[in-house]
Amino acid sequence: MLATISSAALQGIEAEPVQVEVNAGEAGEPKLILVGLPDAAVKESDDRVFSALSNSGFRPPRTRTTINLAPGHLRKEGPCYDLPIALGILAATRQFPGENLGDWLIAGELSLSGATRPVRGALAMARLARRLGKRGLLLPGLSAEEAALVEGVSVYRIDSLDQAVRFLDGTRPLPPLAPTALRDLAGASAAPPRADAAGDFAEVKGQHALRRAIEVAVAGSHNLLMIGPPGSGKSMIAKRIPTIMPEPGLDERLEILGIHSAAGRTLTGETSWQSRPFRSPHHTVSDVALLGGGTIPGPGEISLAHHGVLFLDELPEFKRSALEVLRQPLEDCEVTISRSAGKITLPCAFMLVAAMNPCPCGYLGDAKHECRCTPPQIQRYRARISGPLLDRIDLHVEAPALSIAELRSAAPGESSARLRDRIAAARRRQTGRFTGGRTVANSRMTQAEIRRDCAIDSELGDLLQHAMEQLSLSARAYDRILKVARTIADLAGAEKIAAPHLLEAIQYRSLDRAVFY
Repeated sequence: MLATISSAALQGIEAEPVQVEVNAGEAGEPKLILVGLPDAAVKESDDRVFSALSNSGFRPPRTRTTINLAPGHLRKEGPCYDLPIALGILAATRQFPGENLGDWLIAGELSLSGATRPVRGALAMARLARRLGKRGLLLPGLSAEEAALVEGVSVYRIDSLDQAVRFLDGTRPLPPLAPTALRDLAGASAAPPRADAAGDFAEVKGQHALRRAIEVAVAGSHNLLMIGPPGSGKSMIAKRIPTIMPEPGLDERLEILGIHSAAGRTLTGETSWQSRPFRSPHHTVSDVALLGGGTIPGPGEISLAHHGVLFLDELPEFKRSALEVLRQPLEDCEVTISRSAGKITLPCAFMLVAAMNPCPCGYLGDAKHECRCTPPQIQRYRARISGPLLDRIDLHVEAPALSIAELRSAAPGESSARLRDRIAAARRRQTGRFTGGRTVANSRMTQAEIRRDCAIDSELGDLLQHAMEQLSLSARAYDRILKVARTIADLAGAEKIAAPHLLEAIQYRSLDRAVFY
């Protein structure tokens, strides 16, 4: 007898429909044949499924049984097909009716006892079930709770194979999970996000210029480079940036959770509901791990930082190839990955925060430590960061070493809460200005929006032209100076860009040129 069950395969952060076809009772040697481009984890499902069937009180097939995962050109990975395969076997061997199996979308891993385990990509599967008009979605506990965040689809929590059978044959009705969790979180978004283990900006001593630059960067979602000796607090400050970022909205939360669900991070509790992502890969990270990819393309670090912060500490220590792959995603806020298994486009609208030393030893220009680096060593060290990549970083700020008096000071700095309030006010001005368009922050402005919202008079134009010529800045840097100046004006509550705003924005580029050339 033939039984067909609907399931799904993850392609990047989206789910594609998969039909699990089970045909039992075939003539020939008793064995199970699995086809349809399965990976190793899928091929091992027969051992898990047979044990789960036996320990749940059912009979494994005793004839030749063929399982096809269609479409055949789509590569299948992971243990998410255990539950649909087991249900298909039971229906094909007539151990339960299974007349309406096609009405449901089903996924889940099975333990040897028959209990279910969560799977990756629950949000994507819920969106797929809604798009296909399925009667409902059957998933293991944690995955079901995650999928219930998507409205417009009924999600049922299945804790074991036996429970799934009893629910589908009508002997044990189950209520669908209520999709209220995300709305509750959105309703609580007016409350300030708590400072997590990263701490609070009040704990940062000194570094007033750097704190100001970070406030400007976060207010406009601009990329930032910090340059300073070891121990100046670059990493400490970077880890506190999420505490001053506006809380993500409802749509942003769904996008963040969708990416992290596809990567399996939500299953381990690594993703917080309350704050934006903060990713800090080690400088030995590979191009694929940073950009995304793999045999079946999946999200990398830049996509996991979507709507959050990507922090690259010791920037020149990263491989040149890894840094260069950032150039296109920084401009387009998305990355397209092509592999033999398929082509996917992943979102990656992140704020890049980078830190580096001024030289290999880190003490160039430090009054208390002698720099022992030779000019060729310093030149090679700085040359690891290309000019085109620097052009895509809006603010380059010096982080000088702190004095003993500053370290001993007991006076707290300005708190994250106060910084967040000013940044939120600036973001509200930007939201009002970009109403009806796709732009959400000054750093994402199009050329038309720059001409409209960053207009300056002839006197300021001459000032900017002189700075561009003196500092040998590129055309891309010209636009970025205007965007930063617009953000500074928003923080000041000004309708138009004034000379102080433009001069401060130019200062953030001139530091870059003073340090690197």
